[in-house]
Amino acid sequence: MDSSLQSLDQVKASILDMAVRFGPKLIVAIIIMVVGYIAGRWFGRILDRLLSPLNLAAPVRGLLVRMAHIAVLGLFAIIALQNLGVELLPLIAGLGVAGAGVALAMQGLLGNLVAGLTIIFTRPYAVGDYISITKEEGEVLDVTLFSTTLGHTDKSKVVIPNRKIVGEILHNYGRIRQLNILVSVAYGTDINVALSLVKETLSANARVLPEPEPVIGVTELGDSSVNIRVSPWVSVPDYEAAIGEINKAILETFAARQIVIPFPQREIRLLGSEVK
Repeated sequence: MDSSLQSLDQVKASILDMAVRFGPKLIVAIIIMVVGYIAGRWFGRILDRLLSPLNLAAPVRGLLVRMAHIAVLGLFAIIALQNLGVELLPLIAGLGVAGAGVALAMQGLLGNLVAGLTIIFTRPYAVGDYISITKEEGEVLDVTLFSTTLGHTDKSKVVIPNRKIVGEILHNYGRIRQLNILVSVAYGTDINVALSLVKETLSANARVLPEPEPVIGVTELGDSSVNIRVSPWVSVPDYEAAIGEINKAILETFAARQIVIPFPQREIRLLGSEVK
């Protein structure tokens, strides 16, 4: 019984001794961490205001603000650990080894992150642009730190990892696209009348942009027809619909003006030969 009480007294004495020795340091460390948290948020708000004139994408601004907050908090954490008497060199070495292992395990994810930052900072495209890359094309719907989402006219979406984009050849059409419609007329057609009718048809279509000016002209003298290139500019969302509307309008206009759209034809001659 006496030994048990003695052991309990020793434990109490040890706890009291540790409280006296480390209690004030622990309280100071907690105060340092609280101050660090407040300082980190304050520095993050200042950085957010400084980044506002740069018109950075929201994910980038948020990431930079969080990184600044974590960096300030980490600095205060080091001060707090030093105040507690913790040896930092073995801790840093251990964190370095663990960090290397995590980096190897998350190589693909980190690659997407770095590529996403490259895309957002260099801005090869933006939301609303129509791009073609890695055998995929579509309107850019969203750009995040890890992927880019493209939208197709059939309402489907394609999500491309950012590491698959950086370093590839990218075709950015911007926010407008040029149609490439081919119209054929017979050789006996007054070509000036045909070109004038095509121009009037484009002017009547609300989807066709007045600027840049549509390209209209004879592009080829075919075997049985004169081919006219019709290349107006339209907004990206209007691309598919404009093709159908313009083809239909040109067909109706030519039919009303009795302009012939010929079908391919060949003239075949059979030469007789005497059989001996």
